Formats: sequence, structure tokens, C-alpha cells
Amino acid sequence: MPANLPPQYFEAEKRYREAKTPQEKIHALKQMYAVMPKHKGTEKLQADIKRRISKLNEEIQHARKTGIRRHTEYVKPEGAGQVVLIGPPNSGKSSLIKALTHAQPEVAPYPFTTKKPFPAMMPFEDIQIQLVDMPPISESYYEGWMSNVVRECDIVLIVVGLDDLDPDGNLKAMFAHLAESGILFTGKDVKREDLPDFRTIKKKAILILNKTDLGGAAIARDLISPVVDDIPIVEVSCKTGEGIGELPHLIYGALGVIRVYTKVPGKKPDMSKPYVVPRGTTVLDIAGQIHKDFWQNLKYARIWGHARFDGQAVGKEYVLEDGDIIELHV
Repeated sequence: MPANLPPQYFEAEKRYREAKTPQEKIHALKQMYAVMPKHKGTEKLQADIKRRISKLNEEIQHARKTGIRRHTEYVKPEGAGQVVLIGPPNSGKSSLIKALTHAQPEVAPYPFTTKKPFPAMMPFEDIQIQLVDMPPISESYYEGWMSNVVRECDIVLIVVGLDDLDPDGNLKAMFAHLAESGILFTGKDVKREDLPDFRTIKKKAILILNKTDLGGAAIARDLISPVVDDIPIVEVSCKTGEGIGELPHLIYGALGVIRVYTKVPGKKPDMSKPYVVPRGTTVLDIAGQIHKDFWQNLKYARIWGHARFDGQAVGKEYVLEDGDIIELHV
């Protein structure tokens, strides 16, 4: 069976060849794997990409253990998605991590408390989402490894505090640092044709206007709105709890994933551990993740959730929605 690889695969392959760091190579390999069709004709290619990603991860871990500082920081993705928090000094990123997770990062009223990436898990209903606190970024402080962490993540939370005396200027400086590494931000789902060249990537972002208990949110919005363009702005206060409860829902929605549950014929569905997959995933895609025999021999599936009626029989190309329960038949 021919591979029939799409143009996006060869674009990602070019980025892999041009990558300068293991993290950049991993990012390109993951893109190659994500866009390739999953069928018998690509099984060897899938295995090769997984092998290369594993080898690069081993190199990164070896460098960290032996003290080699070529690539100083790497955060292994966990959970349903990886969300990186960036912002100017003293924007309240660590307080936000503390409010959303069970972790206890160091929180202090002075800048540059966070010195390296700090990962923590945020619960959302029946799944966990990884949040990564980063050192602050200013016009005079930025380290190159930060770009690698941002490139690898799924979405970015840009945090700005209402006590920031120059919020628009600090945002411009931060965006300039990342733009030099080919990283741009948007509030929309990213399409490859929207990017100006192969070296540039866009990361979906949400801007968190923090410390609303201090007042002045409307003025800050007016200052920063032209800088962030189409990025949505959410107002929160870690002190009063304003907006904190809605954030996990917004983050989950921005990740572009859904939860799908499985059911064995004649038994109750397994609701303990959903498959977390990209929006647009089909019945056949899920079948391939569960086992290659399902992918090869699948005849149809039954769906509970968003189907017209419970137990509706659907074909292989049926597009699943968040919360669907699927029962495969071969």
C-alpha cells in the first residue's frame, strides 16, 4: 500500500532537516507523524519517526545528566496537553500556577523568582493538563532555550499583571525576542498556509490579564489590545479567585482536543481513562490507536453521545465529538 504522504509532511520534513537543536528536530518529527496517514503503507515510517524521537529524547536526557549545557532545559510533555506560561517580570505566573494546580511554586513580590521551567498538572474534569511556568521575559533578559520550550508546547498563556507600569512595551519586547526565533502568536487555530515561511511557527495563545483586584483592567486592555491583535484576553485575580474557575475550560477548548471513551460489546463503557485525541478524529483513527487489528478489520462502530440516537451504527469516517462513547465491531 503506497504511503500517499500529504504536502504538510514534506514541509515538516524540511524543517526537520534544517533544525539546529534536538528540541527543534523533535518538534518537526512530531508534526511529520501527526499529518501522515495512519495505515499499513506507513507503518515502517511511523516506527522510524518514533525511533528517532526516542533517540533524540535520550540525547537530551544524557546531556542533562552529564552536565553538557548545549540545551539547558527540556520539559517532557504529560497529560492531555502542554501549556507554557510566559510573561514580564512579576506578572503573577507562579501565583496562577498555584491557583490552578496542587503545586507549590515559589511566589514572591519581587521579579525573577522563577529561574527555570516549573511543570505542574492542572486537573480538568477527568483528565490532567500540564502547565509549565517559565522565567520572566524582559527587554534585557531572555535565554535562547526558552524558545525551544515554547516551540514544543501546545498552547501559550501570556500573563500580564495590572501593576505593570508598561504593559504594552513589555509585551512588545517579549514578542520581539520570540519572533527572532521564528515564533509568532495567534488566538486562532493555526493553518500552515497562514505562515510566511518554513522557519516560522504560530502558537495559539490566550492573554491573562492578572491581578484585577488592583483595578484598572479597562485601561490595560486599551493599551495591550493593539499589541496582541486577535489573541483573546481573560481577566483573573489569584487573590479573589475572579476568573480562575473558568480558565481550565478555556485552556481545554484552546488545546483543540476531545475525549473519547470506549465500550466493549455487552459491557458498560470504560469512563475511567478517555482517549484524548485531536478534534476531527474519526472512528478509524481511534481504531488504529487501540490496536492495529481494529484498524485493519473494522466494519463499523456504535456511538453513544452526540449521535442521532444512542447506539447508532456509524462508518469508519464518522467524526467523533467530545464525550462520545465508541464500541468497535470487526
